[in-house]
Amino acid sequence: MSERKLPKFIICFCTGECPGFAKLNLWKLINYVRNELDVEYAIIHPQLCVTDGDQFLRDYLKQGDKDSVFIIGGCDPRMQRKMFKDVFTEKGLDFDKQVVSLDLRNMETEEAMKKLAEAVNKIVGG
Repeated sequence: MSERKLPKFIICFCTGECPGFAKLNLWKLINYVRNELDVEYAIIHPQLCVTDGDQFLRDYLKQGDKDSVFIIGGCDPRMQRKMFKDVFTEKGLDFDKQVVSLDLRNMETEEAMKKLAEAVNKIVGG
């Protein structure tokens, strides 16, 4: 009998200086996700789309772990796909099946919470 795996949440906060995240309270959001939603855990990375972000994903993702689902909150989902797909492929993972990309820019914190809750519930069937 397989155990249900909960999604893993990563938020890329674009250095914390991007105007697109000015209305978002990062700590309120991340604590809401880790304490209130059915996720395995929540991680903050300051900028996944740069060299240390790529290195973080290479270290973090497990080779061939096809059972995990990752929710990545950050910028435009098309940009996320373009920037992160190669690392997922290198690790034997399927970005299109295993990643739910959410654009959290230009949102109030409560709006982002609602969007995340909907995404998690869709994955875990809540």
